[in-house]
Amino acid sequence: MIPDASHVPVLLAEVIAALSPAPEETIVDATFGAGGYSRALLATGARVIAFDRDPDAIRAGRAAGDDGLTLVEAEFSRLDGSIDAPVDGVVFDIGVSSMQLDQAARGFSFQSDGPLDMRMAQAGMSAADFVNEADEAEIADVLYHYGDEPRSRRVARAIVAARPLTRTGALAVVVRKALGHRPHDKKDPATRTFQAIRIHVNRELGELADGLAAAERVLKPGGRLAVVTFHSLEDRMVKRFLRDRSGNAPGGSRHLPMASVVATAPSFERVGRAVRAGEEEIARNPRARSATLRMAVRTAAPAWDRPVEQELSV
Repeated sequence: MIPDASHVPVLLAEVIAALSPAPEETIVDATFGAGGYSRALLATGARVIAFDRDPDAIRAGRAAGDDGLTLVEAEFSRLDGSIDAPVDGVVFDIGVSSMQLDQAARGFSFQSDGPLDMRMAQAGMSAADFVNEADEAEIADVLYHYGDEPRSRRVARAIVAARPLTRTGALAVVVRKALGHRPHDKKDPATRTFQAIRIHVNRELGELADGLAAAERVLKPGGRLAVVTFHSLEDRMVKRFLRDRSGNAPGGSRHLPMASVVATAPSFERVGRAVRAGEEEIARNPRARSATLRMAVRTAAPAWDRPVEQELSV
């Protein structure tokens, strides 16, 4: 079996209900992580193609050796290039995994001191590279747009003054000092900065935009899409994607003229309202409090040839 059977992803029952997997159907788990969704999908008799850009997740999954599971070490934005035939469902669980957060050596969290890394794929630009090499204005923009940090310029100035920074603990101290952290504050002010840097280093919003478009291309007519997000930037992008692709765009914009929207047949039909975790699940798993599930069904119309609009570009 897939390792870490104790790990239960958020909104598991709701995601499985949205995907409605049948025996021998093929479902894509675009964010394998600790394998929670894949494990539940395999239990229904479905075949699963699971993607993850984190080599640790892929290594653990391959060690388990499930017959119905195909693992692909790649960003989910590339899923259509790795799948030979249309599939019956795609699920995304967007953001950092608890498995990554819990390993201090990965540098995603300031709860335990570790190297300032944050790379999901363990390659490319690290968080340390960014905070030590980017100019003050770029750091401020990233913190403001991706972390909703209202005092982003003050934090960026403090980061530049403290360079070089190589440890999560050191960066957290710099941010707290810049923002006047008090021990009894409900939320650590470093949270917004760490979120913003992680999103930037891993190109998370660009990946989501590309991944949604890739899912549109690989789903067969009647195929189901389920997307779980954890913060407003991601959820707004998914909501807008499903609104536009289902033919419910409210009007044109300088990026997407109304005439263009009307001329394109809807590629998705939205299903129900957004789903959020109940109090019982939140009590078991506080991370579920911020989770939102949106669902849709693929129509027979061709995939749109326009890129998915990103929430912003830094």
